[in-house]
Amino acid sequence: MAGAKSFVEVPAGSHFPIQNLPFGVIRRSGSPQAPPRPAVAIGDFALDLSAFADAGLFDGPVLSGSPCFHQETLNMFLGMGRPAWKEARATLQKILSADEPVLRDNEALRKKCLVPMSDIEMVLPITVGGYTDFFCSVHHARNCGFIFRGPQTPVNPNWFHLPIGYNGRASSVVVSGTDVIRPRGQGHPTGNSAPYFGPSQKLDFELEMAAIVGPGNELGKPININDAEEHIFGLALMNDWSGTTISPWIVTLDALKPFTCEAPKQEPEPLPYLAEKNHINYDIPLEVWIKPKDQSDASIVTKTNFKHLYWTVTQQLAHHTINGCNMRPGDIFATGTLSGPEPDSLGCLLELTWNGQKEIPVGNSTRKFLQDGDEVILTGCCKGEGYNIGFGTCTGKVLPALP
Repeated sequence: MAGAKSFVEVPAGSHFPIQNLPFGVIRRSGSPQAPPRPAVAIGDFALDLSAFADAGLFDGPVLSGSPCFHQETLNMFLGMGRPAWKEARATLQKILSADEPVLRDNEALRKKCLVPMSDIEMVLPITVGGYTDFFCSVHHARNCGFIFRGPQTPVNPNWFHLPIGYNGRASSVVVSGTDVIRPRGQGHPTGNSAPYFGPSQKLDFELEMAAIVGPGNELGKPININDAEEHIFGLALMNDWSGTTISPWIVTLDALKPFTCEAPKQEPEPLPYLAEKNHINYDIPLEVWIKPKDQSDASIVTKTNFKHLYWTVTQQLAHHTINGCNMRPGDIFATGTLSGPEPDSLGCLLELTWNGQKEIPVGNSTRKFLQDGDEVILTGCCKGEGYNIGFGTCTGKVLPALP
């Protein structure tokens, strides 16, 4: 499909050509009472999958008559697994192709199915039952170790034996565009004084990516490392800050397949339950931009790449379930901060400013940590031959702490 074209005009440089077709959930702007519905992105339009299904265009053995696209989230579709995902992708690419007349030449149906992006609101595409945050970038782990523990052993030896993960807050996962209120809490006391209480002084962003779980596993039955890919629907951008912001469009692993690359060599070799036959990452260039409230333009502060990830998403999932933990459709697990080896490829301000010891330029101002009014914009886009596979943006603005 590398050279495929759609009858829907896709602007040059768009993240959403026919080769991508990421999944999300939309609400039509003019119909606030109408329930949200699953959709895919194509150029500057969203294709309403409930209208598409109502027209009988999903006529394959898995999706024909299925109610999965009449839900308010993608969870039912995710749980149907790769046969449903592949059938949906093949059907959509066929119907949207430039030489297929079924939708192209039916103006009434086009108006029902294709909605301009300017006329929709994106909502959280999944019900998140569980969220686990991993810590899988060796560059991030090493830098944090230097900052907090010193140069003796910046990365603890056990880090190289298993992907470290911890339970996140599924309740505070929000969709891109949601404002974030500066948190408050206790600060470290000085001298003999009591801890102070007040707004966070070191509010940061964390550039991560989230893997979205498809079919889960039964309690007590781990997912084999070489089957793990079958349980991952796709990836989304994530900013794991005060709350957890994810991008609204989920890019499928099928769409990312042309951008697979060799994952970093692991030393020591992982234990057998983490030793995968197909040890791969994805070549996804990632950027972070900050737009201060008093500036009209955003400024880039980080350029890195998903390919630097030490522990792969399949290894993360296999480790997560090795003790029998059951995953469910719509669960997410995140990579942890994605930092690269270069000074400008660090995935958070903690590293970029070395815990506030130096400032970085942001347009005509500087930053050690985020200030009120700052808008943080994450983006990621794979560059193919004549097309992109992009994730759109993941944004959020910092609001002042509560009084």
